[in-house]
Amino acid sequence: MNIIEDIKQQFKTGGIVQKIIFLNIAVFLLSIVFFYSFQGKSFEYPLWLGLFSDTKQLIFRPWTLVSYMFLHGGFFHLLFNLMVLHFSGKLFLSYFTGRQFLGVYLLGGIFAGLVYLFAFYLLGNYSVLVGASAAIMSILIAVSVYAPYMLLRMPLIGTVKLWQVAGVIVLLDLIQVPLNNTGGHISHLSGALFGFIFVKSLQRGIDLSKGISKIQDFFEGLLKPKVKTPFKKVHKNTTNSNTTTTFTSQTSEINQKRIDDILDKISKTGYDSLSKEEKEFLFKVGNS
Repeated sequence: MNIIEDIKQQFKTGGIVQKIIFLNIAVFLLSIVFFYSFQGKSFEYPLWLGLFSDTKQLIFRPWTLVSYMFLHGGFFHLLFNLMVLHFSGKLFLSYFTGRQFLGVYLLGGIFAGLVYLFAFYLLGNYSVLVGASAAIMSILIAVSVYAPYMLLRMPLIGTVKLWQVAGVIVLLDLIQVPLNNTGGHISHLSGALFGFIFVKSLQRGIDLSKGISKIQDFFEGLLKPKVKTPFKKVHKNTTNSNTTTTFTSQTSEINQKRIDDILDKISKTGYDSLSKEEKEFLFKVGNS
């Protein structure tokens, strides 16, 4: 099996976290081919893919609220995001389902994108947002809120609680908001907020990821091959039925006549006068 076939097999058999990781890598490789400027040494994403802070662009390109979270600004941006995604995704699936993972991932990214647009509208700044960080923060904070005291062993640090790891990451984003990459840090914090809202809503019996699950069910239903039920035609043979009915009626009439004849014979000459065949006939009729 070559490398391409091996990757296809891993994508098919892998879980939702692995599929999202593969999808991010695939989009990044395509981005290098189509959107990377080797002269400027940076990605130049078009208006129809990146999430630009101009709200007028969003009106005509609403899908950018989803497409932006699969784009990245560089290799290390992608690498760090996928490392955190792998880490937080495994923790998340310890308590929630794969469908909930996909729902929180997508809805967290969309929520963060909307907050980013609103913030930059108020600030009057123009920028473009790319990256899966906000969606990943939704996953990390969701599991941190649900199981805050889970113990983790960190290299060079030792054993820490999950809420401490999440708290440090959120604190770093808060500190850096006014310093650099303001849009990115605002989206990270917004994603974290959605993760918090998701768990608190779930604890009240409201699963915010159900909408994404229904959409997923719809597309899976379209892709699933339909099983055809073989058509069976039943023929009713009315001729045989009528023939059988007529034959049965005629047989009953003959039997009744014979019974009457035998009974007349018994009344005249007695039972002992009956032949062996007549006695057997009466016995069969009496037991039928």
